[in-house]
Amino acid sequence: MVKNRKYDRRRAIDCKVVEKSRSHKGYCKYIVTIADHDGTITKHPVYGKDMQNALRRLMNQQKTNWIGARFNIWWVAVLWLVVMGIPTYLAQFDENGSPYILCSFLTAATLFGLIQWWSSYTYRGE
Repeated sequence: MVKNRKYDRRRAIDCKVVEKSRSHKGYCKYIVTIADHDGTITKHPVYGKDMQNALRRLMNQQKTNWIGARFNIWWVAVLWLVVMGIPTYLAQFDENGSPYILCSFLTAATLFGLIQWWSSYTYRGE
C-alpha cells in the first residue's frame, strides 16, 4: 500500500508489466504509478520495449501535453498578426514592396506547416 507523501519533485514509485502487446511484437504494456508534488498518486498506462523505454515514452507524452496546454490559439493569433503586419508595414516605405509581401506569405505558410506538424505530433497514435 502506497502512502500519500509530499515529494520535492515528481517520482515514479511503481511500474508493473501488465501484458505483452498483441499487435506490436516486442512491446509490453506497463502501469506506472506517479507521485506528484502535492502528494497525489496517479496511475498511467504506457507501452514500451522495456521499463526504461516505457518511462521515457511517458515523460515525452506528458511533456508534449504540458507544452500543448500552454500554447493556445491566442499565441497563434498574435504570431499571425506579427508575421503579416510587419512586412506589410515595411512595404509602404519601399517603391517595390512585393518582396516584403511575398516574405509575409511565405512565413505564414511556414507557420501553418509548423502548426500542422505539431498537431500531428501531439495526436499521433490516437
